[in-house]
Amino acid sequence: HRAVVLAFNAVNNLFGVGSSSLMSRSLGCKDYDMVSRSSAFGFYCALFSGILFSILCASCNSPLLTLLGADDTTRDATQAYMLWTVYFGAAPSILNVVLAYLVRAEGSAVHASVGTMSGCFLNIILDPIFIFVFDMGVQGAALATILSQGISCAWILRFLTGKTTTLRLQLRYARLRGSVILPCIALGIAPFIMQFTESILNICFNTSLLRYGGDIAVGAMTILASVMQFCMLPLQGLTQGAQPIIGFNFGANQRDRVKEAFRLLLACCMVFAGLIWFLSMFVPQLFISIFTSDPQLADFTRWAIRIYMAVSLLHGIQISCQQTFIALGNAKTSVFLALLRKVILLIPLIYILPYFLADKVFAVFLAEPVADFIAVSTTATLFYRQYKKL
Repeated sequence: HRAVVLAFNAVNNLFGVGSSSLMSRSLGCKDYDMVSRSSAFGFYCALFSGILFSILCASCNSPLLTLLGADDTTRDATQAYMLWTVYFGAAPSILNVVLAYLVRAEGSAVHASVGTMSGCFLNIILDPIFIFVFDMGVQGAALATILSQGISCAWILRFLTGKTTTLRLQLRYARLRGSVILPCIALGIAPFIMQFTESILNICFNTSLLRYGGDIAVGAMTILASVMQFCMLPLQGLTQGAQPIIGFNFGANQRDRVKEAFRLLLACCMVFAGLIWFLSMFVPQLFISIFTSDPQLADFTRWAIRIYMAVSLLHGIQISCQQTFIALGNAKTSVFLALLRKVILLIPLIYILPYFLADKVFAVFLAEPVADFIAVSTTATLFYRQYKKL
């Protein structure tokens, strides 16, 4: 199911990020026709993608379960969960996130947060009720998830169809136009690539570590991936909050406010990334104890996390600059940077470095900080040139 969720998120980023970025800049220059067209494009593409996703998954049910790793023991439980969350739940799950992007782009961050968080809290409440009280097991967990997503989606749709918003999700604005499609897709393709390649990256790490270090190395990598996610998700939240502000002021030609917003974003991201780096280097057990009590795995992970997270201090620079490129409408650079860190650098380094170092497991973990350092250096250099033009 995690693989399916990653696919959902990739679609969310493709249509949500691209449409919201174009919306913010259009609002800044008071081009309200473009605001309506870009928001309608994001909404209807997300709706169509969700329906298409459900149809494809349902029609390829057996091969999909096999691809996801379901065996005779887990097949029935996996299918029961997928029935609700994917076959029936793809459209509300994708729409929920894309609509939140659109509402944030308009400046109504509170409504987006209420819609998203209400779904999360409702899911937490409904899970034990359906699983234990109604004795529905896996189906109960899936039903709780889809009901929560549906209610969250309905909340945001109610706001978007009200009188307090400038957005109008009318069908007449959904007519395909190159002036809308091309920038939305171009700006959304970078975060799409970043999310889509996450599964490939996990496979590359796990296969290499299994070859050189066995199950304990793979177990450590699972912990490290969770710690990295704990680092990146708040940083992504900060950039998603800053994108509408930067895009609006860029569209309104308020260059000083663009600079001010970016400086604040950069400072917040660097402080948070610095905190994660400090904990990883000097108090790694704080993270490790959350995931395992096995002393052997804990000892192995303790040194691995110091290698893997060695350059996490610079993640604040990487993500704030990269996402600001999207807010400014610089699609070419954002796509290049999305490909650079994972596809061009990290995946090849996972396989190349073990040929040059005696400690093969160390070499695999070292691929992450080496790729991060090169990517951050490249991103900072490109952004400095863009920043000077402002």
